[in-house]
Amino acid sequence: MPHTPEPDEDDLDAIAPPQPVFHAEQALLGALLLDPHRLDDVSGIAADSFSTAAHAALYTALSTLPRPDPAEHAKNTKWLDRVLTAGREQARGLTATYLHSLVQVCPWPRHAPAYARMVEAEHARRRLLTAAERLIHTVHDASLPLPVQTVLTETDTLAAVVDDIADRFPPRSGVLPRTPAPPPVLAPDHTEAVEEEQLLLATATARPDDIDAVRWLLPDDLTLPLHAGLWQCLTTLARRGEPVDPVTVLWEAQQRGLLDDGCEPGTVLRMLGEPAGSVGHWGEGALQRSLLATAEHTGRRIEAYAGDPANTPFQLVVGARRALADIAAVRTRWQNATRAAPPQQRRPAPAIRGGPPTTTAAHAARSTRATR
Repeated sequence: MPHTPEPDEDDLDAIAPPQPVFHAEQALLGALLLDPHRLDDVSGIAADSFSTAAHAALYTALSTLPRPDPAEHAKNTKWLDRVLTAGREQARGLTATYLHSLVQVCPWPRHAPAYARMVEAEHARRRLLTAAERLIHTVHDASLPLPVQTVLTETDTLAAVVDDIADRFPPRSGVLPRTPAPPPVLAPDHTEAVEEEQLLLATATARPDDIDAVRWLLPDDLTLPLHAGLWQCLTTLARRGEPVDPVTVLWEAQQRGLLDDGCEPGTVLRMLGEPAGSVGHWGEGALQRSLLATAEHTGRRIEAYAGDPANTPFQLVVGARRALADIAAVRTRWQNATRAAPPQQRRPAPAIRGGPPTTTAAHAARSTRATR
């Protein structure tokens, strides 16, 4: 049976062992405590580069206090006492014993630049992980008045972190993260998205001339594979200049094998026969959902890369930039979709309804037609 510690007994097994960077930080601080002049050889790090408050406080004291005379420093511990006093102002748990242990665990003080590079690399990984987590959180923040704009701002912040890491660790060509990218996450409740996509398909079938105005919408922006395939059918028929109605779209869908998974032709015909609102309205909603989903997937990819300590900063930069390229492509299409059109290019309101309805209003319209 597993051992249950007594109330006054330390459960040391429950404490996770320190990560390799912790030992690198100890070696660096020990080197600087032993030979303070080696601060001249250390660059690229600051107090917030360290993983613990105690180490950050020590580095602040080491880098701000006047350096001792080397001969005097070799004879006594006066300078170490000053470092301890200054460090305790930010981390009261620091002890003289811990400072002496840092000196003892440092293998080679002359390797301080190498230890600092390790600390810098781990700090870069933590920064990237934090930025990716913030992007994911923003995607799911329902309180945001302008979700797309806020998500794009967080995307820019994430990209700036990647650029800064690239400046510090120039990427090497062909070095990709070893971590597999996570699969896309489908929203648990996407009923409204599905219904609005059905309205998009039906309205585009009824008004095929409006399809050209939403060229920024791609099949992959739609939630379901069937919807993506039907949108491709519609855009193909419209591009060819062929007749577009529920029957011609159904026939095109059959030619593309969209009905092979058991989808009933009657179901497709009924869906395509219930238009409402405008193609542009429903298309913009589908593109917004696609942008937010792509942003989340981008954040999760980078989160997975940065969460794997085996990935080097070079790999993180390459993998993160590839992930950010996906959101950049959708962002460009979003900007094209939401750019204000010149007055002479605006179309009159659709004759089907007076304006873009909500999903609830669309349901009401369907129910009315069904009872006639």
